[in-house]
Amino acid sequence: MREKIIKIIKFFAGLFLLLLLWQLLVFVFKTPEYLLPTPLEILKSLIRSRALLWQEAWPTVLETLLGLLVGVSLGFCFALLMSISSVFKMTFWPLILISQAIPTIALAPLFIIWLDYGLSSKIATAAVALFFPVASILLDALDQTPKAYLDLAQSVGASRWAIWWHLRLPAALPAFASGVKMSAVWAPMAAVVGEWVGSSQGLGYLMLQANAKLDLPLMFASLIVLIIFALLLYFLVHGCVKIFLPWQSEILKR
Repeated sequence: MREKIIKIIKFFAGLFLLLLLWQLLVFVFKTPEYLLPTPLEILKSLIRSRALLWQEAWPTVLETLLGLLVGVSLGFCFALLMSISSVFKMTFWPLILISQAIPTIALAPLFIIWLDYGLSSKIATAAVALFFPVASILLDALDQTPKAYLDLAQSVGASRWAIWWHLRLPAALPAFASGVKMSAVWAPMAAVVGEWVGSSQGLGYLMLQANAKLDLPLMFASLIVLIIFALLLYFLVHGCVKIFLPWQSEILKR
């Protein structure tokens, strides 16, 4: 507990020194606000625009959570199917790999055309961005079950289904949890990418409006809100992992 407190103190001390250096550099070089605002100016914008930021954060939060749920669920299901069926894997894995060569920001306009400017297109953009990491990590974990475990299960006459359900899947859950935690960090930015392409609400929309008005303090304030949300989502997922996979010491140490 003491070590954790010391780490937290060091982190905030380093962050404070970085912000202080930022403030001094802007003051010394007299950088105009429309190029680089000071931390104090960003803090003032956070306080002054707190109602607006709160209002625009909710659509992004909803898009992120639903996109994360859809992307992780699809990645989990596809990884399981590809692990069970070699035919399914040979059919869909090349298509999934090819799809990752297309940038998410290039797919976002298509989702807007197909699903309109509403919530659905942003959810689809986030889900597509998160689907591949989860599916790839889980599939690799399922295919890399320690050979000693498999040999032991086969020596006692376990069926292929029993080995998969009671051995391969539980052994792959730590990797799956890592993939979900990684996706939790990416999910807010994936939703914002969809908002940048076409939206009338959300933090991404607010950033575009602030950029058009050269209101960099508001733009940085929006980024801070997005970062805080991403961190909260990560720690929420991390806490759920500790609850549902308490026996996995590897996860608890991360």
